[in-house]
Amino acid sequence: MPDLLIELFSEEIPARMQARAADDLKKRVTDGLVEAGLTYAGAAAFSTPRRLTLALEGVLGESPTIHEERKGPKVGAPDKAVDGFLRGAGVTREQLEERDTPKGAVYFATIEKPGRPAAEIVAEVLEDTIRNFPWPKSMRWGTGTLRWVRPLHSILCLLSEESGNTVVDLDIDGIKSGDTTWGHRFMAPARFAVTGFDDYAAKLKRAFVVLDAGERADAIWQDATNQAFASGLELVDDKGLLAEVAGLVEWPVVLMGAIDDEFLDLPPEVLQTSMKEHQKFFSVKNPKSGRIEKFVTVANRETADNGATILAGNQKVLSARLADAKFFWENDLRTVKSEAGMGTWVDALSNVTFHNKLGTQAARIDRIAALAREIAPVVGADADLAEQAARVAKADLSSEMVYEFPELQGLMGRYYAEAAGLPQAVANACEMHYSPLGPSDDVPTEPVSVAVALADKLDTLTGFWAIDEKPTGSKDPFALRRAALGVIRLVLENDARSGLDRFIDEQLLRHELAQNGEDDVSRGLLADMLGEIADHGVFGSAVRTVLDAFDGDLPRRMEELKQRLPDVSRDLLSFFHDRLKVFLRDQGIRHDVIDACIAMDGNDDLTLLVKRARALEDFLKTEDGENLLQGFKRANNILAQAEEKDGVEYSYGADVKFAEDASEIALFNALETSQGAISSAVKAEDFAAAMGGMAALRGPVDAFFEAVQVNSDNQVVRRNRLNLLNQIRQVCGQVADLTRIEG
Repeated sequence: MPDLLIELFSEEIPARMQARAADDLKKRVTDGLVEAGLTYAGAAAFSTPRRLTLALEGVLGESPTIHEERKGPKVGAPDKAVDGFLRGAGVTREQLEERDTPKGAVYFATIEKPGRPAAEIVAEVLEDTIRNFPWPKSMRWGTGTLRWVRPLHSILCLLSEESGNTVVDLDIDGIKSGDTTWGHRFMAPARFAVTGFDDYAAKLKRAFVVLDAGERADAIWQDATNQAFASGLELVDDKGLLAEVAGLVEWPVVLMGAIDDEFLDLPPEVLQTSMKEHQKFFSVKNPKSGRIEKFVTVANRETADNGATILAGNQKVLSARLADAKFFWENDLRTVKSEAGMGTWVDALSNVTFHNKLGTQAARIDRIAALAREIAPVVGADADLAEQAARVAKADLSSEMVYEFPELQGLMGRYYAEAAGLPQAVANACEMHYSPLGPSDDVPTEPVSVAVALADKLDTLTGFWAIDEKPTGSKDPFALRRAALGVIRLVLENDARSGLDRFIDEQLLRHELAQNGEDDVSRGLLADMLGEIADHGVFGSAVRTVLDAFDGDLPRRMEELKQRLPDVSRDLLSFFHDRLKVFLRDQGIRHDVIDACIAMDGNDDLTLLVKRARALEDFLKTEDGENLLQGFKRANNILAQAEEKDGVEYSYGADVKFAEDASEIALFNALETSQGAISSAVKAEDFAAAMGGMAALRGPVDAFFEAVQVNSDNQVVRRNRLNLLNQIRQVCGQVADLTRIEG
């Protein structure tokens, strides 16, 4: 069986597109070959800045002959129907076969599709792949119609086996396939022929091209690490930059240079970001001081002076870039050390729109500051510090440094807050309030940072819910799912104990005040509602208290608000519950267990909810838990059927004096004992003890169902036993809604 080698040689492919392009080439070609009946033993794809390569081992020499049987119309069908079938099947009437079926005699045709040579199939599949390649961006050049990411120069397509090699004949807009390619653009520009993949890879290496991107990355990292170590320094790890740089060179040559002394006092993150974004340089730090002192650049060629000229040019460009960064840094420091301090930047945010329906960044800061003050006691933070931190946390958005490097927002806020002499807790909150940004990001633990981070994310979520800009399907342009997960992780990992509902309601009212409270009456009513919620924490009663006390005609928007806002609040809380399910499922907690706990009161206290869910999950894994669940399900099903049949609710209390069996009496006693124990444990939030109380019911419930027929002929006994089943449901229902548990 022959091996197949394909190389598509072009001008430089952007580094960010190379890995995906290699995967796409592999998938499209192999899928096309298999669909055409041409299987293979193995496939590998490679990429360099100037080529995409695919190597297939053990390709069939030709596709197999296929015999296909196709069912046609009934015998005696109109001639037009039969003729249409003949045309579609490519057979004559004489080739049809009549067969008896349960629905009568039917025509059948046997179609033979002869096999085709591999070269013919490869040519078709490769041309289709090239002409329809899914580049994120592509271009046309010359007079042809072909689109490629950069001008395509040659196509190498070779079938090789022991008996010889065959060039697959292909011509795409004048680019004819062959068995030749080029090496390094400068170090080995001559064209050369190959006989197969092994020969191809070996000759490329001799022509100063490392085909495998992983091999190039390993070489860069190894050489850079060794050079840094030899200088007593340490290379700063950056896997993303390493992958990008490996896509910029075919023959990596690592060079290490020094940073001018005048820039060494810049924050290390500024140096690292500037070098990475503008120059694609790696940072080299002093492990003792943490300062960035040198840089590593990767050239694409060897030179007679061992890279000295390249390094000198890079250092010159780098100095100009860092001079800009130093200018931004010093200007920003002058601003924060002035009398106005960071207030100048905060004031400037009144001219920056956050969202056209949600106002400016300055208005948003006012809302976040108010909410951070309310959250502070819940997370153990000082309310004044939390409000102060919230007011300056986004100030660095107005700085020159963050304007140049937006990815440094927050981090530069900490530096500037420290330079302005603000408390360290405030400075830390400036950096940490954006966190966590993802499932693996660190969660803030300092109380002030936690308060501001929660307020920031809750304001974002309530704002977009208030204007009905919620995530739909896979679309989430404002990263609201990420914000909700951030709130969940902040609450759980800091063991924060308070209902979210109150803070959601407060912030929804603040958004309402900002959007629709332009008249004095509405503004006054909304402000009073905010005060009531802050005092009592319940939206419904706050609205009723304020509106009932109002003397005069109520504004129409306030009537609408009373109807609309609770629905918005419940919908956002439900969104939190959905994200919590995803979060806990990743930790091995079943979705039905989470649903059973969400159905209980206090489900906006996420810490309590998760504590309950973990205890229930553990309990249901035990033999007692599994058997008690079955007993509960049986009791609930019998009770539900009886209530539906009789049209009454059996919830008026069972009486032990009507018990006829010892197991019945034992269950009465067990329920009486367990009810108090479970109730006390739930009140104390000791869910492990509550599950222990439930476990004690397993034996009496099992014994009851084994000995007693609930639907007795004696109606008094039957009603009493049904009321007893209701008691089982009520006692167990103190822990979770077990009706939602599956199985």
